[in-house]
Parts: sequence; C-alpha cells; structure tokens
Amino acid sequence: MFVECLEAEGVSHVFGIPGEETLDLNEALADSSIEFVPVRHEQGGAYMADVYGRLTRRAGVCLGTLGPGATNLVTAVADAYLDRAPLVALTGQGDLERMHKESHQYLDIVRLMQPITKWNARVTHPRIVPEVVRKAFKMAQAQKPGPSHIELPEDVMAAQLDAVPLPVSGRIRRPEPSPDELRQAAEVICAAADPVVLAGNGVARVGAAPELRNFSEVTGIPVASTFMGKGLVDYQDERSLGTVGLQSRDYALAGFEDADVVIAVGYDLVEHAPDHWNPDGDKRIVYIDTVSSEVDEHFSTEVDLVGDIAFILTELARECGGVSSGGGSRRLHDIVMGRFEQAKDDDHFPMQPPRALYEIRKALGRDDILISDVGLHKLWIGRMFPAHEPNTVLIANGLAGMGFALPAAIAAKLVHPDRNVVSVNGDGGFLMNCQELETAVRLKTPFVTVIWENHQYGSIVWKQDKKFGRHFGVDFQNPDFVKLAEAFGMPAWRCESVEDFSGALRRALAAELPSLIVLPIDYSIDVAIAEELGTETVAM
Repeated sequence: MFVECLEAEGVSHVFGIPGEETLDLNEALADSSIEFVPVRHEQGGAYMADVYGRLTRRAGVCLGTLGPGATNLVTAVADAYLDRAPLVALTGQGDLERMHKESHQYLDIVRLMQPITKWNARVTHPRIVPEVVRKAFKMAQAQKPGPSHIELPEDVMAAQLDAVPLPVSGRIRRPEPSPDELRQAAEVICAAADPVVLAGNGVARVGAAPELRNFSEVTGIPVASTFMGKGLVDYQDERSLGTVGLQSRDYALAGFEDADVVIAVGYDLVEHAPDHWNPDGDKRIVYIDTVSSEVDEHFSTEVDLVGDIAFILTELARECGGVSSGGGSRRLHDIVMGRFEQAKDDDHFPMQPPRALYEIRKALGRDDILISDVGLHKLWIGRMFPAHEPNTVLIANGLAGMGFALPAAIAAKLVHPDRNVVSVNGDGGFLMNCQELETAVRLKTPFVTVIWENHQYGSIVWKQDKKFGRHFGVDFQNPDFVKLAEAFGMPAWRCESVEDFSGALRRALAAELPSLIVLPIDYSIDVAIAEELGTETVAM
C-alpha cells in the first residue's frame, strides 16, 4: 500500500540503502514501477533526492534504515531544508513495542528530524499510510518547499492493509495579492528614482524567470541575483547587474547604495543577510514571494506581495511599463566579467580559477549544467561563472555542505539526460562522497567530475591567512585520483598544462560513461579580484 501511494505521487526513483527494517518496503518496490537506486552512502542518496526535487519541482525520495542509516541522511536533509528543495525522507524503525525502552539501534528519529524538516511523522498504524504519504508530499512540495520525513516501524509495515491511495490533486493554485496591494506596489515602483531588483532562489524554484525577464525589459529596472539565482537573467542581458553576495562592495557597485527602492523577488535571507545591502534600513522594499517575509531589522518591507510570483510580476509589468529609470550600476558586472574575459589568455599552470572556469563555460552549451561543491571554488563559481539560464548552475548555499556535487550530478543527469553535466569539486570535498562514483558507473550517467587539486582545504587557508597571516591544520595528501577513477571503471585524466584541460573536457563530454579530470589549481590569485570589491562577506 505504501509503495502504491508513492506511485500515485508520481515517484520515479527512490535513492537509498535497504536495511533489515525495510525488507517489506523493498520487496514491494521490486514489483513496482519505481526504480530503486542503491547508493553507497545514505548522504549521497539524500543529496540525489535533493537535486532531483530542485530540478523537477516534485519531491525526490531517499531511504535509510533505522539508527545509523537514518543519521547518515541528516546532513543532506538539512541541505534540502535550507535550500528549499522538495524531498521526502523514509527511514526504517524497529517494532513499536521496542520504543518505550533501551533497544538495539533505536533512536528517536522523529525528534532528530524535527528541526530540519517541514513535517515528519511515525506511521503508528497501517490504516494511516495513505494520509501520511499524501501529507508528506503535499508539505514537501508546498511553498516554500523542503523536506518531509516518514518513519516506518517494521511491524507496522509488515501488517496487512486493505486501502487505496488518496487522490493526488493537480497543480496547486497559488494565491494572488489583492488589486489594492498590487496598486500600492506599483505606486512605490513608479515613484522610484533608482529602483533595482534583487532576485533569488525563489524565482527559479517556481519557474518564474520568463516573467522576471519580461518585467525587467518592460520597466527597464535592472536585476542583480544571488548565488542560487544565477541565470534568472542572462548574464549577457544589458539589465543584468551580476551576482551579488561575496564581498562588501558588491551591492554598492551594483547600484544598491544609490537605490531608493529594492524589489526583492524570491529572495531568501538564508543566502545572504540584508544588512549587507540595506545597512541603514532606509530602503523602501517591495517584497515578492510565495510566503510572508522574514522578520529582520534590515528587511522592513513596505509592501508584501505574497503568492504566485509569475502572476505578480506580470501584473506589475503591466502597471509599471515604461518606468525606465536609471537604477542600478554595471560596475560590478564589468569588473567581474572583464577579469573573466582576460582569463582566456592566462597560460599559467597550475591553472588559476578564472581560466579554468573560462574553459568550462566554453565547453558547455547555454542549457548545460554546472554543479559546484563547497569550498573556495564555490566562491569563484558564484562570483564569476556566467549563466544564461536558471538552474544551470547548482550551488548548495543554505547549509553549504561539502560532498554535494558528485551525487547532485547523478541526479541532474537522470533528470536531464540530454544535457551535459559538469561538477567542480575541491580535493577536500570530493573524497567525502567519492564512493558514489560506483553508483554513477552502474547507472551509466555520463557526467564529468573535475577535481581542483591543491592538497589543502583552500577556503580555510584563505580565511586563516587573511585573519592570522598563517594557516594551520588544513594540509593533506591525496590518492592518485586517476587510478581511483579507473578502479571504478571510468576514464580519467590528469592535466599537466592548460591545453590538457581543454582537450580532456572535450573527450570527457563526448564519453558515454562518467569521467574524471584532475586539475592542479593555483589559488594564489585572490577571489577578491579587485581592491574596490572590498572584503569578503560570506561565511565559509
């Protein structure tokens, strides 16, 4: 019955590791339309479900057994929580009669998951299965999306049940602001002398990039994006102000210092705090999102437009057409993209980050996908990698856990088998989930793993050197990554020159199996690429 409910929800994949307490569930999955994907660590499976949910807007599903299987899910479930990815986590559990006393491998997983899920429950009786599954998916996919968790006691799951899945409703109609609220927002925007848009993850989450682009084109109001909003406006669009949030002068150079009105569209405060762009709390803020705004002393909104972001932007474009103010500044965009373009002539080896990103951008099409792991390379990608379309640069920016990129690439390739997928990893983060190379080879998901190798936790080196003038506890040795990849049965290359990298990328993208490239990287060039950009503001 439980698996029939998953099928009714449209579940196509379950990523996880079976356990003794999930024997009945796995037996039912074996005879279902759902593909069960055995992974090599539960965290990897949960990251796959996270990204599957991000890209499809339908909850990805991951599975772990009780005890250590469940605790291994926690980091990636928390990632989905802070990055607003729809996910349903399933965990096995011992019999109900064991839960009142000390018992082998028993932990209260419902309490453990409570702070990192939107909703979670224990199935205490067979008859509640249809309700529990329906609610878990409804909550996970409702705005703002995030993870749900269902705990499955072994004796309950083995019981007989005569029931049918609850009907799954179609597209959820989101609310719309009242005409008075829309009119009030339009008055604020039309009266502005220097308005700018700050667009974030929420716009990509609901697929409202076309409406955002139309709003910007019709009104002439330019758009700056957060790391997770990259590609909402094509970086080549003259109204693109670039990606803000890395350094203290980002917002000033993008025109926020002079802006009197900031239109915050799908902006998640978890990405970057508003005190960086509204330090004096004097900006008039028009807030557009799917749920009510967060409370923050630097984020006092004048008008809240809550509901269907695409509808709201369409209505405001109609009301505010022709505003065409001179808000925003292209200085940030020009500095960063100027340095990016200069990189094509940089033959330094080991390669420096701008040249490496230039080669990757040159090798990928506008709809292809770049996935960043977490580390100093993430800051380079967030700062500099140019995106044409939303959801083509995937970054873990809420929880920001290392080990994200490799399992994320597997999920991205399953969702978009027709697109090229490249993941960029530091040599620190790569080994945290490298076991999923076996999963990738088994599934024959042909994506490219690029390892930027420098034998250090580079982001912490950068922070320590800036703060103390030295670094400590950050150096390590690596295995031979090429031999490691070959042991998994996949092609791999180590680069010895700039030309090696571009050639290896071409070969890897043409391969029918996952592949790996080791690229020695030189981080001596500071990610703060210009004095006028100021000091860094992001937490590592």
